[in-house]
Amino acid sequence: MGLLGNIKKGLQKTRSMLQGRLGALFSRRRFDDDFYDELEEILIGADVGLQTSLELVEKLRENVQKGRISEPEQVVDLLKEMLLDILGKETVPLAVSEEKPMVILMLGVNGVGKTTTIGKLAARYRKEGKNTLLVAGDTFRAAAIEQLEIWAKRSKSDLIKHQQNADPAAVIFDGIAAAKARGSDLVLCDTAGRLHNKANLMEELKKIYRVIGKALPGAPHEVLLVLDATTGQNALAQAKVFNEAANLTGIVLTKLDGTAKGGIVVAVARELQLPVKLVGVGESIDDLQPFDPQEYVEGLFAGEWI
Repeated sequence: MGLLGNIKKGLQKTRSMLQGRLGALFSRRRFDDDFYDELEEILIGADVGLQTSLELVEKLRENVQKGRISEPEQVVDLLKEMLLDILGKETVPLAVSEEKPMVILMLGVNGVGKTTTIGKLAARYRKEGKNTLLVAGDTFRAAAIEQLEIWAKRSKSDLIKHQQNADPAAVIFDGIAAAKARGSDLVLCDTAGRLHNKANLMEELKKIYRVIGKALPGAPHEVLLVLDATTGQNALAQAKVFNEAANLTGIVLTKLDGTAKGGIVVAVARELQLPVKLVGVGESIDDLQPFDPQEYVEGLFAGEWI
């Protein structure tokens, strides 16, 4: 199955919800206040976000008043156009570092799929022929270290770990030093998944940044926040805290296939002004994929609407 097929399949729950509710709405074929109110509710229900939903509906109302839209089925084309204005039309790829190793720092609370994402990324880079090294920087959960060990073996990657409760920054420093000594192409660093109060979070991340910068000037090259799409607006709240605490370069949305609220992609992109770089649309190792806005929008609105 190609990328578009995977995205389309992954958005099935969201698309089914939209088709059912929008189909019923469009069958009325009248642009009145009830039409706009219900469309707003549908978009909010898909987790597009309150402010974004209000803006989309207002732009639609303007287009109707100006005579650009006369039939409800034209609404889908306009929605697609407006969503692409928010998301952008091009995929934003992961950074490429000319110097070795490239360092990717992964952030996210417990349970979002952060460690699994690291493993899948490692497998992807290994397929491209790159030497990868994983760093078990989440030292507060023994299970996180064990899980990363499993992924290191599965992806045939090196692993650097310390004992549980060790200083995460020290583990990451040792990981980068090992990568430099071994000539690794890529270092993927796990971090603790506790969402502590903002001050503690900032201090911990600042320390990790300082240590990475000392170990390898110019690093980290990517700072990716992993979010669970099934948590909807809660994911957005997490993202805002991490975005204030860290110099995020992009978002990874996991479990997009497990939610009827796939509009969270739009809310994240609009409210954080950060690119969604990767999405998870299934359990298999190949289901972590580059996020393509156009394929996402097509997958969201595929099928008949009237």
